[in-house]
Amino acid sequence: MSTVSEAVQFQQTLAKPVRLSGVGVHSGIAADMVLSPAPADTGIVFLRPDLPNAQPIAARADQVTELTLGTTLSNKAGQTVATVEHFLAACSGLGIDNLHVALHGPEVPIMDGSSKVFVDAMREAGVAAQDSPRRRIKVLQPIEVSNGEKRARLVPSEDPWLTLDAVIEFESKAIGRQSACVTLTPGAFADEIGYARTFGFAHEVEALQKMGLARGGSLDNAIVIEDNQIANPEGLRVEDEFVRHKILDAIGDLMLAGAPIAGRYEAYLPGHALNNQLVRALFDHPEAWCWDDGRESA
Repeated sequence: MSTVSEAVQFQQTLAKPVRLSGVGVHSGIAADMVLSPAPADTGIVFLRPDLPNAQPIAARADQVTELTLGTTLSNKAGQTVATVEHFLAACSGLGIDNLHVALHGPEVPIMDGSSKVFVDAMREAGVAAQDSPRRRIKVLQPIEVSNGEKRARLVPSEDPWLTLDAVIEFESKAIGRQSACVTLTPGAFADEIGYARTFGFAHEVEALQKMGLARGGSLDNAIVIEDNQIANPEGLRVEDEFVRHKILDAIGDLMLAGAPIAGRYEAYLPGHALNNQLVRALFDHPEAWCWDDGRESA
């Protein structure tokens, strides 16, 4: 077994299976998930054993079919797995490339609203290095997407690790304008980003529930803002937890590229739809990136 820092040049999986249980934040349905080691070059692959004739669902940007307050993946059989971003962010942050994920339920459990529970469980199981080299997607030319005032881009960087720089602005005085920047060197995700929880506004809950969303949301798995105040008795984990969670979401969404990205992500008012648009735009421009095994720069 190896630590992340010792195995950055090689693909990684878990040393042993991990079982997790919780409730889906939108569906409100209890779900169990078992994370199992997978061979090199597998990627992250979901399976819904609770469905008849279950077929694999690959964690790739071209498998995304829904982006409303979360990222949903689907396969050709129409089988889906929802709200994958916090789990995928944990995989990215720990440098885990290959996993089989058996999900009994329609939605990845929300846990505490961050990636912390996933990170802690996978760290306890241990990370195992594999024989195959890890390939990074090295950004060669800037790629930018926008939707109104929202914008995101990937630009080249000399660093082999992904750097994420994001800015958010909300009218709510509880949030206001926040910015943060992190480079995903080994350990940085858990130390700086992984604990940041999702958030929402109390006045939107009724409308979301009518849409079939937020049925499992609570103060135990989200920061709730009410009348410009934080409703959670314990308050925030850090003052800029909101923008750090947006970076967490982006890490999970960029994991759908299918390999770590070596470059710099810069975004203003980022969201799931914008992040998925950015990954697809990158692959639409093959001249803007290349494969790099990172051996010289890792």
